[in-house]
Amino acid sequence: MNSATDSQTDMQRRLARQADIDHFAQIHLPGPNQDLFKEMLVTLCRLASDRADRGELKLLNKALSELRYALKVFAPYRNIRKISIFGSSRTPEDSADYQAAVELARQMRNRNWMVITGAGDGIMKAGHHGAGRKASFGVAIRLPFEQKTNVVIARDEKLVNFRYFFTRKLIFVKEASAVALFPGGFGTLDEGFEVLTLVQTGKAPMIPIVMIERPAGTYWLHWQAYVAAELVRNRMIDADDMNLFTITDSVDVAVRTVCDFYRVYHSMRYVGSDLVLRLERPLDDQCLARLNHEFADILVEGRIEQCGPLPAERGELPDKPRLRLSFNRRSFGRLRRLIDQINAQDSTATDAPTAAPRRATK
Repeated sequence: MNSATDSQTDMQRRLARQADIDHFAQIHLPGPNQDLFKEMLVTLCRLASDRADRGELKLLNKALSELRYALKVFAPYRNIRKISIFGSSRTPEDSADYQAAVELARQMRNRNWMVITGAGDGIMKAGHHGAGRKASFGVAIRLPFEQKTNVVIARDEKLVNFRYFFTRKLIFVKEASAVALFPGGFGTLDEGFEVLTLVQTGKAPMIPIVMIERPAGTYWLHWQAYVAAELVRNRMIDADDMNLFTITDSVDVAVRTVCDFYRVYHSMRYVGSDLVLRLERPLDDQCLARLNHEFADILVEGRIEQCGPLPAERGELPDKPRLRLSFNRRSFGRLRRLIDQINAQDSTATDAPTAAPRRATK
């Protein structure tokens, strides 16, 4: 009897709490995202019920605060494509790696891209040096040593300071339409493996990942040899996963690899069980037939079909033609090859980027 009464009382409290949340949201949180704000408030109430300790609450509070501010900083530039550049903070300015990073950032700026770096010295400063202050974002991390904000981005409104690596890395990937990696330490390798893991598992959209080697350098070649010998050979990753990155010692090739990725392909999203690829222009019949012949192995069922915007896309990019396919959500290395084939439809490359899509978090 007491158990039933207690259960009834708990239910009444939950209903009263939900009513209070609904009332608060109706007045203070109007708009199309009210349902999500209400879910956040429910989560806060559950944290109180869970009696989370103060340290855990401080972590959650700080992480949410950092992400909110970062999203606010990036919001005015959401329609401009950006490239995240990683590399060592210890790279001297007279080195070939530094000069290559300057040149890559300069060329991307000239193609109307913006650059994101960790805001420190070395390769990070080189990225800002090449792009210039106006086309640069800094996502800095607070460290007891080494890390300091470089003179190019210091005190800029597009500089965001993070306490946590995980919030910083989320922004690095979420806001980027491409990633460039130069030689670096543990942090560079961590960031490189992070983005590869997210793309390989479909937790981030497909983007071009380029690794720039100095002429006659061995950094990324040794890394690639390790990945092939240990990960591919022992079947810890698929051989096709090696398609997810490009290694080159030419800045021009790196820039072309990034820009060509968006020659015909624009963006992707899932609609129900289907993967939808948005394109800059429709594919001809021969190209579509070739895709269906070469990539039938990555389909769960049916064929790759051209279509227009789907109702569930809620008016996103209404002018873009689409490809719709029942993707197996596993063969992302093969999906990268499919996108390469789409972009190879003709040989007329363009350096003018289209607006970057807004990305929904999975």
